[in-house]
Amino acid sequence: MRAALYARVSTSEQENENQLAQLRQFAARSGWQIVAEYCDKTSGGTSNRTEFKTMFEDASQRRFDVLLFWSLDRLSREGVLETLQHLQRLTSYGIAWRSFTEQYLDSTGIFRDAVIGILAVIAKQERIRRSERTVAGLQRARRRGRVLGRPRVAVDHNLIRSLRTAGRSWTQIAAETGLTRSTVQRAYCEGVEGYAE
Repeated sequence: MRAALYARVSTSEQENENQLAQLRQFAARSGWQIVAEYCDKTSGGTSNRTEFKTMFEDASQRRFDVLLFWSLDRLSREGVLETLQHLQRLTSYGIAWRSFTEQYLDSTGIFRDAVIGILAVIAKQERIRRSERTVAGLQRARRRGRVLGRPRVAVDHNLIRSLRTAGRSWTQIAAETGLTRSTVQRAYCEGVEGYAE
């Protein structure tokens, strides 16, 4: 099997070498041929990492068969959902993956389908929790008297009708009232019974 290694370190060159050395040894013991090594020296809180992006580009072109990383938080610290989406993306490319320090995170073993199924359930639960947190935050803001959504626009139906009757175009009326053309047209329709554009 063609293996790629992914390591991420903050600053320490020694830490980087320790990770890579152990990943190389593990790959050798597993009989995997290392064809690529990707190492970022940056925070894992974003996907905007040079080597991380290169790794995914290579994965999409099937330049390796399995990705070996030190631990899940070395792969990503973006949050549960985003991290699991990265693993699912690798799986969708046909790339297996394995965590060196977390033996249960292994899509190459006999429990591959179970692991992927469990991760999918966790990702779904994280999406539900995020949605619940968003709803709770909106409700809390409403209780505090905050008005949510777009600000309401004051529309003078009589002015719009009189300008239209005077022969002004929708664009001219929009410019004079400071409203959008669609708002002007909608207001005119609401104010004129039986009007059809």
